Order: sequence, then C-alpha cells, then structure tokens
Amino acid sequence: MSEQPQVAYKVLTAPQMVELEEAGTFKGAPVDLADGYIHLSTAAQLAETVDKHFAGQDDLHIVTVDLDVLGDAVKWEPSRGGQLFPHIYADLPLNAAIAYGPLRRDENGAIVLPVAG
Repeated sequence: MSEQPQVAYKVLTAPQMVELEEAGTFKGAPVDLADGYIHLSTAAQLAETVDKHFAGQDDLHIVTVDLDVLGDAVKWEPSRGGQLFPHIYADLPLNAAIAYGPLRRDENGAIVLPVAG
C-alpha cells in the first residue's frame, strides 16, 4: 500500500480565504459544515475537484495544507470513484497552510499550485 501525501489542497472562495487569514482558522464551506468535515484534495485530485465543484466560479484560492500539522484530525476516506480523499475533522488553522494563492491555470489549462515564499 502506498503512503499518503503529506500535503493536500483546499479550494476557497475569496470570502473564505479572508476568513482563514483574518480569523486564523477556517471552519468550513457550507458543504463541509453539512458533511461534518473539511474536504481536501490531493494534487492528483485537485483539477477534477475544481472542475466539478467550482465550475464557472471566479476569484478562487488554493491553500496547500500540511497534513502532519493536523495529526489525527485527518482521515483518508473513499469518495469519487472509490478514491481516498483527505478529510479534516476539525477547523483548518492558518498555521497548517504552508502556501496559498489565487487559483491559476497555465497555458495548457493545468492548475498552478501555490508556492511558499
């Protein structure tokens, strides 16, 4: 069995990004609150997540999350097509964000992941 990645990604709207930055924590989007956990995606899952759940939306942001900081709050659970997705059973603290920035795509349409400065 392969080891899970140490980072995952959360897509946030502009107001949600402001919440994370100003409050120092993000409690979850409406879908997260309804499901009881914060949805994250791996790098390999991110484009499909954006295309499926955020189609047509502008002013989106990507947060790179250090899963080690969250410890046991992270659970890998099956979702789309049986793939394992990282879910956070807690708030997302700003100190777990190792990079974040606006969602951008390159000339081929691939998502450009945020880079820590």
